[in-house]
Parts: sequence; C-alpha cells; structure tokens
Amino acid sequence: MTRKGIDVSHWQGTIDWNKVKKAAIEFAIIKAGGSDAGFYTDSKWEANYKGAKAAGIPIGAYYFVGKDCVTAAAGKADAERFLQILKGKQLEYPVYMDNEAQPASAKAGITEATIAFCETMEDAGYFVGIYGSAVSGFKERMDDTKLTPYAHWVAQYASKCSYKGDYGIWQYSSKGSVDGISGNVDMDYAYVDYPAIIQNGGFNGFTKAVSDDSKPATPAPVTPAKTVDELAQEVLDGKWGNGTDRKERLTAAGYDYSAVQAKVNALVKKQESTPVYYTVKSGDTLSGIAKKYGTTVSAIQNLNPTLIKNVNLILTGWKIRVK
Repeated sequence: MTRKGIDVSHWQGTIDWNKVKKAAIEFAIIKAGGSDAGFYTDSKWEANYKGAKAAGIPIGAYYFVGKDCVTAAAGKADAERFLQILKGKQLEYPVYMDNEAQPASAKAGITEATIAFCETMEDAGYFVGIYGSAVSGFKERMDDTKLTPYAHWVAQYASKCSYKGDYGIWQYSSKGSVDGISGNVDMDYAYVDYPAIIQNGGFNGFTKAVSDDSKPATPAPVTPAKTVDELAQEVLDGKWGNGTDRKERLTAAGYDYSAVQAKVNALVKKQESTPVYYTVKSGDTLSGIAKKYGTTVSAIQNLNPTLIKNVNLILTGWKIRVK
C-alpha cells in the first residue's frame, strides 16, 4: 500500500483544499505549532485543519520543537502544549514530534526529550511518531535504537529512502507542485494504513470501534495472559512480526509493547555478547551447521578466520564459534 501526500504549514499560505483533493493527494500532515519561537500555534493550523477535513482529506499533525527541547521535562512540556492545540480534533494520521532545531551535540538529551514527548502523547490517547532526516536526524541527532516503539516519518530527498529501520512515511521532496497550493510543497509517501489503525484503535480523538455482533450464548474461553518473558521469546521466534506491525499486534492483544520490546532488546544484546560454540561431528557440513543455528556460512567463517580457510573443508572434532 502506498499513498501520496503532502505536509504543510503557514509557509504555504492559503490553500484551496478542494483543488488539492482533485490533484489526487490522499493525506496531509499539517503543522499545528511549535516551541522554536516560544510556544505558539501555527497561524494556518485551524484553516488548514478545517479545509482538509471539508475536502475529505485524511490528516495528521506535527509540532516543531525548539533548540532547548533537550531534556525530558522540556519534551513533556512541548507535548502538553501540543495536546492543547489538538484538543477536540480528530486526526487519521499520527501526530509527530519534529526534531530539527536542537544541536546534534545534545543527542542524549534530545533522545530523552523525544521519549518523554511520545510517552505523554500516548498516555493522552494519541498515535505518536517522530519526524527526522535519515542522516542528520535519526542518525546524528537522536539515538534511534531507543525510539523503535514509535512511528517514523523519514525525510530524505532522493530517488529512494536509505533509512534502514521501519518507517511509515517518507518525505521525498521539498519542491513538489500541487494544484491549489502556491509555490513549493513537501511531498510524502505513506506505506502504512494509518487511518484504519487509528480509527479502529480509538486513537487521536476517535472512539474505538465496537463490534455489532450479539453476545455468544456461551462466553469464549479466556486465554491466559502471557508474561513479558514469554512474549519476548515469541517475538524472537518471529511470531509477532516486525516494526509497526509488531507494535500494532501486541497492542491489539492487550500487551505492553514497550515492555516486550525492551525485553527483546535485552535478550538480543545478551545473545550477541555471549559466544556460542559447536563441536564438529562426522558428516557435518558448514551449511548444515549454519542452518541449525540460524546464521550463514560466511558469518561462521568470519568468526573462525584462522581455522576455517575453506568453507567446504571442516574436520571432526573442531570446536567452532557459530554466533
């Protein structure tokens, strides 16, 4: 699934949203406000929100934080201001924290502020995400390893996005041209069906969908809740998908995604730091051993450079490292 969209602010002036709709734009992320010039609401927020809604264009929102948003307290304060601006509105796409103004030297603080911002928005019932560039944002300005629970909106003006993690929206150009908008406009592609997730899940001002099916005559048996440890192992076994899909499925099942993902990260780190060895038996092949341990022949050879010179020649009794 790919949907074409735009993101706008007061810089685009007055927008004719009906023309935008006819130009086959399927969603819009609208600037709601920021803190880069004191706390403020974007001068075109209300007009853009109402105009896009009237034209039938699904929307999300973003909040541009200032250079001082480098602590958890600052991130929480920005989120609370964002919540004030969003009050009473419904948004079919995520609400994003835009990290561009802070200095890259404050990477640890920016990451703490981002987590506090996102947690505050989630606690208020919003589906939250983070905006940043593929390199200067998620790589240089934030510790992205700590931000995997949140939706990513990645900016990279190129023929393809090189960001290696999971992302739901790619901002691919800042020089788009769309009927109904004067001058250049940012262009985006969405790869996740956010409207379905957000509306059915009851996020961003919507009421969670309730089935109209009548109650069954006999209540269905209740499946015992699984522990975080059990869920983490199932995630490692590939039973809960990856990225946004994993978050949605765990959340829909009533589990704490953040707690499960934290346990998964801890287990992966432990596995990576603890070497695993195997003693070669008669009849073994390197490809067979690699398959058994979920790795590759080349990876095993790289772990045993002085012992395995030829991948087709291993001797019984060799103790080789496989992970």
